[in-house]
Amino acid sequence: MAVGDVSMPQMHVVKGVKIGSAEAYVRYQNRRDLVIFELAAGSNVAGVFTQNAFCAAPVHVSKAHLKVTNPRYLVINTGNANAGTGPTGMANAEATCAKLAELAGVQAAEVLPFSTGVIGEQLPMERLLTGLQPALDSLRDDAWVDAATGIMTTDTTPKGASEQFELDGISYTMTGISKGAGMIRPNMATMLGYVATDAPISRELVQLLLTETVNVSFNRITIDGDTSTNDSCIFIATGQAGGAEITSTEDPRYAVVLEVLTRTMKRLAQLIVRDGEGATKFITVTVEGGGNIQECCDIAYSIAHSPLVKTAFFASDPNWGRILAAIGYAGVPNLDVAKIQVWLDDVQICKDGGAAADYTEAAGARVMAQAEMTIRVDLGRGTAKDTVYTCDLSYDYVKINADYRS
Repeated sequence: MAVGDVSMPQMHVVKGVKIGSAEAYVRYQNRRDLVIFELAAGSNVAGVFTQNAFCAAPVHVSKAHLKVTNPRYLVINTGNANAGTGPTGMANAEATCAKLAELAGVQAAEVLPFSTGVIGEQLPMERLLTGLQPALDSLRDDAWVDAATGIMTTDTTPKGASEQFELDGISYTMTGISKGAGMIRPNMATMLGYVATDAPISRELVQLLLTETVNVSFNRITIDGDTSTNDSCIFIATGQAGGAEITSTEDPRYAVVLEVLTRTMKRLAQLIVRDGEGATKFITVTVEGGGNIQECCDIAYSIAHSPLVKTAFFASDPNWGRILAAIGYAGVPNLDVAKIQVWLDDVQICKDGGAAADYTEAAGARVMAQAEMTIRVDLGRGTAKDTVYTCDLSYDYVKINADYRS
């Protein structure tokens, strides 16, 4: 069961984007598992992908296609990751692009493939390819919720974010979906994310916006510390709502788009954590007072990855020594523990490296019992700050992953 508010908002239509889906029976019965995005000609598209060296065949193909052209179609299957599948997997990813291109009347390089699901099994190509035409036949501009459902694996809920904004008197939309619940940590995760706007943005700035916003959203979440083979995030600017193209970061409109996209990306990323496999708590870890961003991030992730910290939160056990241990083994050089302060929400548990004089177990337990909380650490050595989002580790996480292939 997801933590907190995970409801789907009104998913506003993005001019220049149509979505179709089908039941291709890649793995699942009686549910959508194949999704196609059709993008208006002239759309600018950017992507960021997993840094796992064993990345999946569709990741290789998508990266190669993005280098040569702007895509017109995205095709996503769930239930099978097409990872660890060797030359056959590569051929299957390319064949999927070729078949969709043939049906849609475009070049194969104008199709980006994406897969998510079980690693090490070949795609059921006959069923997948047969599902392409029905998905194309169902294309419409208001199918974002269907798409969010169609890309789910162990997710318990579809994930979406959408808002409308104005630039120079013109109304624009930013809408996106994501999926993911386990094998989640940066750099990217077993997550897929697709965000589109109908604002006019140059291809170079589309990539810059995506990279910048992913680094404060999808690259700041962790559920279990595992980096997936398939994670991908795509940002699309169709330009179909009109207006002059944004070509410079100095353009005042750029800052507005950056703000809206940051909110959208953070919401989509945090929804993944809230829906973490077996999660019962949503935890924000903020490290401030650092000498640089990297050491803040290292300590935040050390805390967020720790099984001992995560299981303590599941049990609502204020065993805060586990947090101190995670800070200490994060590898930050010349760390002066006598300057460290730690809080659970508004309760200070550690002052100057030792137990806060007014801390009580009851106060710590009160915070730990909440569904949402913040661990805040002040290193007392600078002005840098960073934040990571995570969840607890429960019995159900083990059950879900023990049974995943069944």
